[in-house]
Amino acid sequence: MRYKLFGEHSGLRVSELLLGTGNFGTRWGHGADLEESRRILDSYAEAGGNFLDTANGYQFGEAEEILGSLLEGRRDDFVLATKFTMRTNPESGILATGNSRRAMVVSVEESLKRLKTDRIDLLWAHASDGVTPVEEVVRGFDDLVRAGKILYGGLSDFPAWRVSRAATISEIRGMVPIVGLQVEYSLVERTTEQELLPAGFGLGLGVVAWSPLGGGMLTGKYRNGESGRREGFRGNVFQEENTPQRSAILDAVVKIAGEANVTPSEVAIAWVASKGVLPIIGPRTVAQLKNNLAAAKLRLTGEQISRLDQVSAIPLVFPYTVLNNHGTRELYTGGKAELFDRPVRPVA
Repeated sequence: MRYKLFGEHSGLRVSELLLGTGNFGTRWGHGADLEESRRILDSYAEAGGNFLDTANGYQFGEAEEILGSLLEGRRDDFVLATKFTMRTNPESGILATGNSRRAMVVSVEESLKRLKTDRIDLLWAHASDGVTPVEEVVRGFDDLVRAGKILYGGLSDFPAWRVSRAATISEIRGMVPIVGLQVEYSLVERTTEQELLPAGFGLGLGVVAWSPLGGGMLTGKYRNGESGRREGFRGNVFQEENTPQRSAILDAVVKIAGEANVTPSEVAIAWVASKGVLPIIGPRTVAQLKNNLAAAKLRLTGEQISRLDQVSAIPLVFPYTVLNNHGTRELYTGGKAELFDRPVRPVA
């Protein structure tokens, strides 16, 4: 496994694949027990993985509890990221959820106990609640860093304009920076590319992608009648093969997998990685983990990436319907659009 610098606002050296632990535990009625979780973590570590992603509410808190037990004696070998915002269990009320500083502090204190650690390396706001000012979120991160409870803060499932505002506020007010952005991203969920990925890259954030397999759809297993997230997680964060385009996407993934003598999962994960995003893999078994880890060795050719890009392309939205038009580019480059070398990284 290779390592990447996590964005431009931290010195964190993280593995190119994150291990998501939503399957650590069985309180949701679907997942891995303690011993299978141990084997998954051990195998991930043996492969060189060092970036763990969990949340207060995964398996109603059991995922953090299992991680806390499994990390004893080797806590410092990993970058440990968890989240707040969502309910931890069915008893979590309105004051314990959302993006407020109160919910943040309560969630962090409880997560530290479950994880059996004195610090969280990266705390994600799990999702935008749409009502808490981002100033409060950023200040909450800053206070927790100064208190030694967390080291870094990041935003997951936030609109791009809120991400930009939070990053700007932290910069101009001299608070700890927002270092990361977590989004859903896969060959069957590319709307992220239009606003969120340019915002993340332009602001120098480390960008990670959850569900790079579309909830398992891109493995092709559901075509064979297998079960998985579609049933085990009650259909949550699962992408159906329910359009002609999605069937064409999976057909292309399967064909390229055959050409490269790899699995469809490896192709789908490698495509996400080719876009400069760190994929989160969330296996339920060691066999799934090893298959996912193999994607780190796969380098898709430019021609293969182009084929996948074309079959999964989505319509542009405004203002890109205008800005990406060749005629418009000719107007704002003085007729030299084809001769102008645009920067690789988006400019904020």
